[in-house]
Amino acid sequence: MLPQLTALPYHRDALMALFAPFASRPWSVLLHSGHADHQDSRFDIMVADPAITLVTRGDETVITRDGGSIRSAGDPFMLVQEQAAGLGIAPAPLEDLPFLGGALGLFGYDLARRLETLPNQAQQDLAMADMAIGIYTWAVIADHRLGRLTLVCYQDPAPLLAALLPPPCAPAAAPFRLNGGWRANMTRGEYGNKFRQIQRHLLAGECYQICLAQRFSAAYAGDEWQAFGYLLERNGAPFSAFMRLPEQAILSLSPERFLHIRRRCIQTRPIKGTLPRLADARADRLQAQKLADSPKDRAENLMIVDLLRNDIGRIAVPGSVRVPELFKIEAFPAVYHMVSTITAQLPADRGPCELLRACFPGGSITGAPKIKAMALIDQLEPQRRSAWCGSIAYLSLCGTLDSNIAIRTLIAERGHIHCWAGGGIVADSEEEAEYQETLAKVAKILPLLAELNAGE
Repeated sequence: MLPQLTALPYHRDALMALFAPFASRPWSVLLHSGHADHQDSRFDIMVADPAITLVTRGDETVITRDGGSIRSAGDPFMLVQEQAAGLGIAPAPLEDLPFLGGALGLFGYDLARRLETLPNQAQQDLAMADMAIGIYTWAVIADHRLGRLTLVCYQDPAPLLAALLPPPCAPAAAPFRLNGGWRANMTRGEYGNKFRQIQRHLLAGECYQICLAQRFSAAYAGDEWQAFGYLLERNGAPFSAFMRLPEQAILSLSPERFLHIRRRCIQTRPIKGTLPRLADARADRLQAQKLADSPKDRAENLMIVDLLRNDIGRIAVPGSVRVPELFKIEAFPAVYHMVSTITAQLPADRGPCELLRACFPGGSITGAPKIKAMALIDQLEPQRRSAWCGSIAYLSLCGTLDSNIAIRTLIAERGHIHCWAGGGIVADSEEEAEYQETLAKVAKILPLLAELNAGE
């Protein structure tokens, strides 16, 4: 079955305007390419009103459709693939439309507990589901390269067009503001103590690299969608997303792709290696060169490249795994990142969610070896990571998959907003440099939210 395609009036921010009235409705999602100067800043995707939802907590997934719910202990990744296939719609991929309906939503970091045996030491203080996926039968897609806005649907488009055009006024919402300052979940001294514990594990040969993160939290009130728009305008990233759930909002400004599959071609682009941007243009250029020349960051990046080559190789066509780009330096508003690219071919008898499962969570935010690093993370970090460092992803009915690593990602829940930052620690890491790297990664997030409507 082919979807019906309807052209809508295009302008640069058309999808932001269309999405605004939906931003307060549960299961509405906007994937935004950040309008950044980046090779992946082409498409934005809006969805709402899913036909099916899948919500996983612990060992159980609740599948809701047609007004009723069932509970399943099945593998969450395979349940997503099965529910999408169950619609009975399998269009061929279209060149300029990445998403033709299908599964879209959150695979949280703690979903890994369904894949591996991990400690249960970190506090689970957020109510966020481990997985929250909708199955959508319509979407609006902006193509910024071709200057097109397209409604994709499998039913009569007239009711959707009436709801979308002209965009109704978004319901009035209280302005977003913080009700107090940001507080970290560890002091500088506690970070140093954890850094030294990691060094002992590294020197004992238990791991080669361990990613340690701290979490920043603040009380807030008002409209999370307004906060997302404010951040996006000042800190655009190519894998950004806003997701409204019944009890939370997710605001992601991720610069990192996790897995991409199109016509069975696999790509992943891990980030490992970071330095802050500098105000002086010459010093800033030297900063990029400093990162490019850093033996430590190259070694750190290579560890994760090898980890991902191994993870992808468990599913990919034998002999197809390649590394066409190694140690590329990419510029973002707050930082420079070192990025590598890995490609492979997905076999004809394997599905996209099988690859996602085999690689989950992304090794760039765990360390290596992955399972041992994750076990140590659970012992060292005070709270579970929840959505952070999971993946916001879509699986199109045509077989295309794209996903981010949910870094630079905030969770708003029960009047508090939470933001994490971390970095990979290796044997020759310097404690103060690693600590400052975590602050650099949120330098274009935490102060911006603190200033938003602060004087009102």
